[in-house]
Amino acid sequence: MTSHIPPALRKLSLPVISSPMFTVSYPELVLAQCKAGIVGSFPALNARQPELLDAWLRDMKQELAAYQAVNPDVVVGPIAVNQIVHASNVRLEQDVETCIRHQVPIIITSLRAPAREIIDAVHAYGGVVFHDVISLRHARKALEAGVDGLILVAAGAGGHGGTLSPMALVGEVRRLFSGPLALSGAIASGNAILAAQTMGADFAYVGTRFIASQEANASDAYKQALLRASASDIIYTNLFSGVHGNYVRESIELAGLDPDKLEVADKSLMSFADGRSKAKAWKDIWGAGQGVGQIDDMPLVAEIVSRLKEEYRLAKERVADL
Repeated sequence: MTSHIPPALRKLSLPVISSPMFTVSYPELVLAQCKAGIVGSFPALNARQPELLDAWLRDMKQELAAYQAVNPDVVVGPIAVNQIVHASNVRLEQDVETCIRHQVPIIITSLRAPAREIIDAVHAYGGVVFHDVISLRHARKALEAGVDGLILVAAGAGGHGGTLSPMALVGEVRRLFSGPLALSGAIASGNAILAAQTMGADFAYVGTRFIASQEANASDAYKQALLRASASDIIYTNLFSGVHGNYVRESIELAGLDPDKLEVADKSLMSFADGRSKAKAWKDIWGAGQGVGQIDDMPLVAEIVSRLKEEYRLAKERVADL
């Protein structure tokens, strides 16, 4: 790892940050990711009440500390918590205070750049703030706010995502920022992890591959749909939340809608007041990225990471031979 990488991210078993997924990333998944040596993350709003967020962080910290004590030679990844910076998120201040109290090593902010007060408070205990962006304009705003790193959400990423080619987005951002970068967008293999680094990113941001795992808090129907889907089955729309994102065609059809004739939603109606990124009417609309075509089973997280590590190793050997 190069010198611009924060200490919390220098000792990972694989250069992977798991993406925080609404309704999917619960403690069981996060703990499995951390124990496998990568960054385990979750949205603060997945904890349905603020008090539950406090309990989750307390319990996860205790379990990981106990696991590390029993396995001193094993790499244990840090926890990251995603905070939605939006006027409708009435819990933001309280949830940030909870994370600061627990000294969460990595805070991931979304939608709008965080206030300087949040960044300073995280820096005070040695934490770092990463912000996800879909364009160079958003990257500039986040850097002006003082974030430590950027998550580049390129075309094909699951959930709320952008439309720019990863090569274009990484290339443009690298011209103005030499700090830590994570790349998101259809990354489901060790080959793709190395490709992200080759383009100039430091980490791969992986989400959809972990939905199809034993530990993910997703219904069996959701997981099975991912196994059947290919990249062409991912629909990009803003109907369900007001912000454009990628969703599984099958779930849209099951909701009685024509995926090819979806209306355009009013972005101003987007709300996180109830702790969700989608209206309750769309609770069975399943988010996923274009990497679904490379997923054909639902193993444990440990097995997924083990496979990714081996694929990553072989990819490096193959590139070296070139």
